[in-house]
Amino acid sequence: MDKSNNITAHYLSSGGQAGISFLYSWRWFGPADRITLTQVRQAGAAGVVNALHQIPVGDVWSVEAIFERKKMIEDAGLTWVVVESLPVSEDIKKKSGNYLQHIENYKTSLRNLAQCAIGTVCYNFMPILDWSRTNLKQYLEDGTYTSGFHLHVFAAFDIFMLKRNNAHADYKPEVIEKAEAYYKMLTDGQKQELQDTILYGLPGSMETYTPEAFKAMLKSYEGIDRKKLKEHLCYFLNQVVPVAEELGIKMAVHPDDPPWNLLGLPRIVSTVSDLKDIVAMVDSPSNGITLCTGSLGVGHFNNLTQIAREVAPYIHFVHLRNVIRDEGLNFQEQTFFDGDVDMVGVVKELLNEGQRRAAITGEDWVLPLRPDHGHQILGDIGQENYPGYSLYGRMKNLAEIKGLIIGLLSKE
Repeated sequence: MDKSNNITAHYLSSGGQAGISFLYSWRWFGPADRITLTQVRQAGAAGVVNALHQIPVGDVWSVEAIFERKKMIEDAGLTWVVVESLPVSEDIKKKSGNYLQHIENYKTSLRNLAQCAIGTVCYNFMPILDWSRTNLKQYLEDGTYTSGFHLHVFAAFDIFMLKRNNAHADYKPEVIEKAEAYYKMLTDGQKQELQDTILYGLPGSMETYTPEAFKAMLKSYEGIDRKKLKEHLCYFLNQVVPVAEELGIKMAVHPDDPPWNLLGLPRIVSTVSDLKDIVAMVDSPSNGITLCTGSLGVGHFNNLTQIAREVAPYIHFVHLRNVIRDEGLNFQEQTFFDGDVDMVGVVKELLNEGQRRAAITGEDWVLPLRPDHGHQILGDIGQENYPGYSLYGRMKNLAEIKGLIIGLLSKE
């Protein structure tokens, strides 16, 4: 093994005394991503988090397609460690239409991933929208920018642009008043920009829903509340988790972003209580969680250190990013150490869980971890990429994550 590989091995393992080996990873969107695999490796990652975005949601991922992507990643000196994500179709979430066939296809895709030795699958159960922001260019004093969410801006879209039935009932009077004043100030161009921002499609795509298609999707969810959506998730998990367990695949549900109901749509992966409900749906080592400090962290009601401690045995994958938030359901992504999430406390809980698992199994817990989002900084500024998935911003975050972990380990 040459010197560079020795360094990689050092970063793959955070130290045997901790009982945990962090597999530092990077989300890459495939050949169309402006960030190359060579750059990913130079940024300090050893693992790649990837998905086959070219395959329509609900269809089977073939062994050939998986292997082709895996070979591409390995030829660059990296390892495909997590699928993010193998999407759950809207039919499955609604338990309607082609949901039975989509579930069978999901099982087949899991079998095909196992054939290619890929063992962790991140997925979400958010209706229609994967994540929601009202501003993708929240400028900061140093000239960099990030994303943010302001409830009154979202309300302006919901009430006065989308004109959703009974939308007023979801907002306090002071929020509606502020939303109306904001809406009246918008130019036609600003309205279009707001619409495009809120109606972004799945990560990996720069396309947005049309208002007509989005309204039709909203209508299709009529009658599905939190209770019903949880029942649908439970049904899905009872179908796929036994297959995943047989294959040795870890399923890791991703939290809602943001973690509260939007546009009349229920969110069911938003709190520590929700996470505990989900892992209780199917008692299996394959039924677990993606701990995303950003998605959960934008909720002022969520304490991420406490959540990490309480669900630690079920964590299969970690996203680390920081945010600032308030009780009015407004938030903004923030630099790694300067937000409202105690990143030190969260990582300490992961280290503690590593020790616990090592004491039981005698082996290190190998945990895939990635920087989640990054500010647009330096050469990122002006470049086209999916919001949050910058090169230099994430490279900075990855370096900070490594420094934090090495610093905590040096105290042991």
